[in-house]
Amino acid sequence: MTIERINPDGLLASPAYTHVTVSHGTQIIHLAGQVAQDATGAIIGSTHEEQAEQVWRNLLTALAAVDATIEDVAKRTIYIVDYTPDVLPGLGRATTKVLGPDAPTPASTLIGVASLYLPGLLIEIDAVVVR
Repeated sequence: MTIERINPDGLLASPAYTHVTVSHGTQIIHLAGQVAQDATGAIIGSTHEEQAEQVWRNLLTALAAVDATIEDVAKRTIYIVDYTPDVLPGLGRATTKVLGPDAPTPASTLIGVASLYLPGLLIEIDAVVVR
């Protein structure tokens, strides 16, 4: 399985995501949105950055359950409560801390939302995986 990542000329290049991904694989796996809760249900972190670290750890756990890795993520959607551009550097640091500096950049959509399902949750990420 491979995921071809394309940033076409004429579109703004971003270090955080890829505009187009072409998946070559046999399974499509949909990961439910993950939030900053641990296995007991406790919310981990009070800032976007702290919660993003837990969300990435939860996504890695979900990926491992289907013998996939972060390299297999073709598309992700990020939902952020109280979004302003000021939260982006912290999200980048959390991504690098958990996934490493060379983490792949799948096609990505970021959506500012009014709230998530529990008060105190600030970020949720879902993903489409191809293996």
